[in-house]
Amino acid sequence: QVQLVESGGGVVQAGDSLRLSCAASGRTFSIYGMGWFRQAPGKEREFVAAISWSGGSTYYRDSVKGRFTISRDNRKNTAYLQMNSLKPEDTAVYSCGAHTSGNVLFNRRYGTADAYSYWGQGTQVTVSS
Repeated sequence: QVQLVESGGGVVQAGDSLRLSCAASGRTFSIYGMGWFRQAPGKEREFVAAISWSGGSTYYRDSVKGRFTISRDNRKNTAYLQMNSLKPEDTAVYSCGAHTSGNVLFNRRYGTADAYSYWGQGTQVTVSS
């Protein structure tokens, strides 16, 4: 019903910036919130950032606060993750998820991967020292 495609990953040096994009298609009217998660080899998947439908509420894990900014453009059905001051520990596959259960459940569960109904294929971000 919903398809998500991430783009914008790449190989950069520590201190550089990247902007990831997540383009949604299909039944996009069913989407309320959008989230970004990441997973490094040998490590557990972890929450990065999330945003409500209007963009009025945003959430970040502590380690990216002040460096990453999540945003969305509903006219383009696209969410973004601007990543500044990248560190080697940011290296991971970054995946975009779409949440379809409304604002109450989103605000309770935005940091849990299984709360999202749809996922993109992921995009690799590699940060070298």
